[in-house]
Amino acid sequence: MSLKAPRGTNDILPPLSLKWQYVEEKIRELLRVYNYEEIRTPIFEYTELFQRGIGETTDIVEKEMYTFTDKGGRSITLRPEGTAPVVRSFLENKLYGEAQPRKFFYIGPMFRYERPQAGRFRQFHQLGVEALGSNDPALDAEVILLGLNILEKLGLTDLETYINSIGCPKCRADYLEVLKGYLQEHREELCRDCQTRLERNPLRVLDCKNESCSRVVLEAPLIIDYLCDECDEHFNQVKDYLDYLEVKYQVDPTLVRGLDYYTNTAFEIKYRGLGAQDTIFGGGRYNGLAEEIGKKDIPGIGFAIGLERLMITLEEQGIELPVEKGIDLYITTIGDRAKRAAFKYIYHLRKAGLKTEMDYLDRSVRSQMKAADRMNATYTIILGEDELDKGVATIRNMKSGEEVEIKLDKLVEHMSM
Repeated sequence: MSLKAPRGTNDILPPLSLKWQYVEEKIRELLRVYNYEEIRTPIFEYTELFQRGIGETTDIVEKEMYTFTDKGGRSITLRPEGTAPVVRSFLENKLYGEAQPRKFFYIGPMFRYERPQAGRFRQFHQLGVEALGSNDPALDAEVILLGLNILEKLGLTDLETYINSIGCPKCRADYLEVLKGYLQEHREELCRDCQTRLERNPLRVLDCKNESCSRVVLEAPLIIDYLCDECDEHFNQVKDYLDYLEVKYQVDPTLVRGLDYYTNTAFEIKYRGLGAQDTIFGGGRYNGLAEEIGKKDIPGIGFAIGLERLMITLEEQGIELPVEKGIDLYITTIGDRAKRAAFKYIYHLRKAGLKTEMDYLDRSVRSQMKAADRMNATYTIILGEDELDKGVATIRNMKSGEEVEIKLDKLVEHMSM
């Protein structure tokens, strides 16, 4: 039996990897404009970080984490998301002592044991942004706008923005009592998981995709009706900032996100053409996370974009990414002496920034020219004994067929023009 990639993982091969590189660079360009700096945290953390940060009653912690015991007997988990590690790093490195807010971004793999489907893998990649140290509603609006700007920069259209407020621990406690009472009346209509959630974390029921649970949720009390004055004012200011810039959005009172650390503003951006898994990215404010992890009262807000789903959305909308394909020059060689000379020329051409190739399989001239064509070479030259003796070669434009004779000692200069 031949080895294959584990279920729920995939290889990102050229030319698709070139598209990934293009998308990531465009995102990085915009993040620099918004003054977000890259942070790189470990791929694995102590399991307790996610238990305390994400919440022990969430699906991620209960069902989806890749957790193992290392040789020192410590419980280690491959990161299922990026926010808790960033907050841990912020606290551990005492970045709260610097000018606030601090803005970070990360791009990298995450791991969740889920049922693989379109746009959802067990190893997947996220772009995440986190802004720590401010509770200003303007920052909430900025983060939402940043996410929208990223998608617009890549050419995406027909996007729908949904926002909600899930309050603070103070006003949420009152709401949860009301919600629990309502859900108890409909207990038999809930799925088995939600019947368990009903006692431990009823807010998770609102996020369930089960059809029967969704029907129950339609008539459930709305958290937005139970916000305290402070949370209500915060949400109103977020909406005011979005209105000020004429950003179209809908208030979705059932939007709660899937992680326990969220407070106040929650948001999602969707593209309906994706079907059931239509959320391109989502996020929100998490003012209690730093206190849960490190006993520091530090507010934060962020979002994450699943890059696999983003690439699917680009494909669904027929957006052609202008990635560079092909090479600048292919040197076809005849004989060992020509191969040795080509090796030297290629070294200097590459140092000059030119994408250059030659034959490494001792193929015939005809086969080498076919290889140049497959590599989409812009130019080719044939280098043999005669060319080396004369010190000249003919360079051919593979698209136009035009040929120009050049001196070999001027090859790099000519190709750099």
